[in-house]
Amino acid sequence: MSFTNAIIATNVGLYVWGILNSFATTSRGGITDYEARLGLMRQFIDAGEWYRLISSGFLHFGLLHVAMNMFLLFQLGRMLEPLLGPGKFGLIYFVSLLGGAAGALLLSPNAFTGGASGAVFGVMAAAVVGMRERGTNPFRTGLGMTFAINIAFTLAIPGVSIGGHFGGAIAGALCGAVILAPAQWRLPAWSQTVIPALIGLAAIYIAVTPSL
Repeated sequence: MSFTNAIIATNVGLYVWGILNSFATTSRGGITDYEARLGLMRQFIDAGEWYRLISSGFLHFGLLHVAMNMFLLFQLGRMLEPLLGPGKFGLIYFVSLLGGAAGALLLSPNAFTGGASGAVFGVMAAAVVGMRERGTNPFRTGLGMTFAINIAFTLAIPGVSIGGHFGGAIAGALCGAVILAPAQWRLPAWSQTVIPALIGLAAIYIAVTPSL
């Protein structure tokens, strides 16, 4: 099973599990106990629950939410994973997820957030940057327009985590600049792992530091 299929299966499986749990648990302010255990908010991170930087990326609010994210991930995975391999593709995904969490905590620390959108935005941004670096105009492939439309939706639709989407996009773009760098740049092989890992660590630092 590819990384893309594994992530999609995990997200869909957890979404179904959350629905089943919602029938047996209470809801506080529209948030079920199951959602409360996975979602992201500054007060939880300050309490030491750092696992939420990852778990929130597997929490979705509604069928449309999970369906849109997984559809985009499927399309992006079909394009990028055969080129990069599951390891590098997965690295971009999880570093973008961490970047999205950091962005959400920076711009909306008191909002209860979740979803794979930050990671998906990061993968899209990585693909856009990689295409530009290799001399291809993303707007001639349809990817650039898809990215632009999603940015417009992020800014126009109330309740969407702007910080989560843009944080993921920034982290993904930085990863893409290194991992998808053209051969003539002659970057050392280790840089394609070490630099994205450092970006992920920086995102964690930003996310867990209350003063930022």
